[in-house]
Amino acid sequence: MKKLLFIASAVIFSASLLAQPKQGLVPDTNVPKTIIKERKAIPYPHSREADIIWSTKLWRVVDLREKMNQPLYYPTVEMQNRQSLVQALYYAAIEGNITVYDPTDDVFTTALTLEEIKENLEIGDRVETRRKLDDSGDTTVVVPGSFNWGEVQELLVKEEWFFDKHYSRMYTRIIGICPIRVYNRELTTDDEDEIVVGDKVKKQLFWVYYPEARNVLANVACYVSENEVSQLSFDDFFQVRRFSSYIVAQSNVMNNRWLNTYTRTGLEAMLESQRIETEIFNFEHDLWEY
Repeated sequence: MKKLLFIASAVIFSASLLAQPKQGLVPDTNVPKTIIKERKAIPYPHSREADIIWSTKLWRVVDLREKMNQPLYYPTVEMQNRQSLVQALYYAAIEGNITVYDPTDDVFTTALTLEEIKENLEIGDRVETRRKLDDSGDTTVVVPGSFNWGEVQELLVKEEWFFDKHYSRMYTRIIGICPIRVYNRELTTDDEDEIVVGDKVKKQLFWVYYPEARNVLANVACYVSENEVSQLSFDDFFQVRRFSSYIVAQSNVMNNRWLNTYTRTGLEAMLESQRIETEIFNFEHDLWEY
């Protein structure tokens, strides 16, 4: 029997990705909730190119394990009446409501098929040999692929900041969202009966064009309050910027280089991220006279 050695212990929740969770035969509430399900995304104010006097693009990482971001992270198991952000995006993709794009391409040039999405998530079906119940021999069974939702611990968010002189204000528009799976790589040793869990790996799963996904996310509630009547949709959550994040790149002449290519990781990178935030803040306030 194979032995599994863990660097750090963790509780793993797996669920089939082939279909959405089964719905209850009776409602689990006395008052059906339809407000968010019938809501539409609020259109952005129209901005003319001639009115935009300054703009820049930023790439941010949202750590879903932070307390402020947990409404996007949970649930990590399949539930009938709740979905995490990544679950909502995945099910919208397999139902054909949104298009997902290659995870290495943040300009959305290559669309992914359902099979390619499943391959990126590594949830392909597997064939196992099992003993028959009557002990008359072995048989092969197909085990549906499964995925640990809890491993999607980060989001890469691409957004644009611009100042519109017609409205005299700074706007932020999210362009795309890319879920990132964080997991430990399994390594094999000379002993075939031993599997060692190795280094931590971060893998981008797919890109979603946010303006297209808004109408989907506007109909999915996220749990932001102990009062279940007072809930926001995922689109509301992003529009009011209830999430915590840090900058990892800003558009620049040097191929939009990332912070980690010219700074050290850790404190140095965080200080550079804060410097960019402060620079944008000061630029906006310097446009006014007091």
